This record gives sequence, structure tokens and C-alpha cells, in this order.
Amino acid sequence: MGLLEGKRFLVTGVANRWSIAWSVAESVFREGGTAVFSYQGETQRANLEKLLEELSINEKPVLVPLDVRDDRSVGDAVNTLGSGGARLDGLIHSIAFAKREELDGAFLDTTREGYLLAHEVSAYSLVLLCRSFYSLMNDGGSVVAMTYLGSERVVPHYNVMGAAKASLEAAVRYLAFDLGSRLIRVNALSAGPVKTASGRAIKGFMDMQKTVSEQAPIKKPLTTEEVADVAVCLLSDKFRSVTGELIHADMGYHALGMVLPV
Repeated sequence: MGLLEGKRFLVTGVANRWSIAWSVAESVFREGGTAVFSYQGETQRANLEKLLEELSINEKPVLVPLDVRDDRSVGDAVNTLGSGGARLDGLIHSIAFAKREELDGAFLDTTREGYLLAHEVSAYSLVLLCRSFYSLMNDGGSVVAMTYLGSERVVPHYNVMGAAKASLEAAVRYLAFDLGSRLIRVNALSAGPVKTASGRAIKGFMDMQKTVSEQAPIKKPLTTEEVADVAVCLLSDKFRSVTGELIHADMGYHALGMVLPV
């Protein structure tokens, strides 16, 4: 039996086959679990349907439209799943957004609109989803939120997303406290730079990835599959005593201070 045998999770944030969320979903299936996928817009839905056709799985996953900036949309998604008798053993939060212009310049130039938008989509959405799907979640479930080192340290051109991810990580700790009475765990998973569409949108991303793979204690490029396997562990009962944590999957890069020549 796999680590997630008989468990079902809501997976958010699958944009294409390079998304970390998609690698997590593949690992969930491999470990015997099933998934419900949210999508925003017909392009995402079409991408999901194409990806799912390539998998050999017994149960066809449910796809539900969901826009975290629209309370009605979130409520409709909950009602759709609830009316079908679906229960969830947790969710994967892999939703983030900031305007491109807020990342290209200096953080000092962040606009009010850009700051609020990044926090609404990237951080508040976790609170919204946990509250909204709470009634469908089984006791002893697990929530994993994807984050990045830019929440803890300055990463050039990450800017407002760094502030939003810091807010997300604080939300993880408060949600872990609130949901702990039902043994529902909430943790953040900080992935190192991997080749995703959103990652490549950050100016200088390829140089960043090269630097990390050269300087990290484990000197190799990080893959989405490696990050996904850590997520599966957090989703599983093997980590039933771990909540409110920030777990790094970055080949150890986060532990470094100044890297000096050997």
C-alpha cells in the first residue's frame, strides 16, 4: 500500500505539466491517493484534462472551477463537491500571483494595488480555502502550502512576492493552531528554484538556479519530483505529529551563510 492509500486531496495551482502542483498530484496518485483539481479559466481546465489523459488511474478526478478572488466561486466549488458526497483529507495550496511590473523594479516602488493583490491571491487564499473546505475535511487531514526562501531573505526581483510568502507562512502557523483540534495539520513547504513557468518569469531565474545548484550542500539541480515527494510525506500519516512547520526542499541552500571559495 502507498503512503496515501484511500486519501483524497484538493490540488490547486496546476497551470501546466511543469507546475510543482502537478508533480505533487502525480506523487499523490503514485502513493495510492486520489485528487480533486481546481482550475481558473478554460485554458487551465483544458491543460488539466490533457495531463490527466496521460495518466493510468482508475478514478477520473473531479475538476471544479475556483477563483480565490471571488467568494461565490469558492462557495460554488464547496457546494459542488459536497453535493456529490466528496470528503477531503487535505489540500495542496500552490496559488500565487503578482503583477510582472511589481517584480521587475525595486520593492520600494511596490504599489498599493500590487501589494494587496499579491497578498490576497498568494496568502489570504490559504485562509479562505481552509475555512471554506473545513466542513468537507476529515479529521487527521493535512494542508501543505508552497512557499519560497524569498520570504526569509532578500531575493532580487522577488520583491512583493517575498512579503506575500512571509504572510503565507505566518498564516500557516495560525491555521495549524486553529485546525489542530481536529488533528488537521498545516505546514509550509519551501522549494528551491525549479524549472516552472512562474519561476522563469522572475528576472535572472536561470542564474539563480545555477548558483543554488553549485553552492548548496547537495550540488545538483532540484527537480519538481523531489519537491513533490517531500509534499507527499507531509500529507501522509507518517508526519502526523508535524504541524505549523516550514520545511525546506532546496538541497540545503537555506542553511548557508556567505559561501566562500574552498
